[in-house]
Amino acid sequence: MARILQSYTTEMKLKAVQMYIEAGMGYKRVARELNIPEPSVRRWVKRYEKEGASALEEKRGKTKGLTKGRPRKNPLSPEEELVRLRAENEYLKKLWALQRGQRIE
Repeated sequence: MARILQSYTTEMKLKAVQMYIEAGMGYKRVARELNIPEPSVRRWVKRYEKEGASALEEKRGKTKGLTKGRPRKNPLSPEEELVRLRAENEYLKKLWALQRGQRIE
């Protein structure tokens, strides 16, 4: 049977770490009282001792930058956009005419 992965809040992780460090409880007792796996408590305590409370925050799914993917090109001014669109229309008209076998002037 497949095991369902449980996700815990930062507050829950911090509570478990504080119970271990400040209350002097063992890993097993903390795990039993909070109904969480003992290896999770061990991992959280090690991370907390090494990197502090920020190490307990969930990092999955967060982007490192402000945007995802390729950066956008600089937007064209309205006049430049109009020139580009007119050129595109002329190109498409010529293409359509060539497909129909018409002569273009």
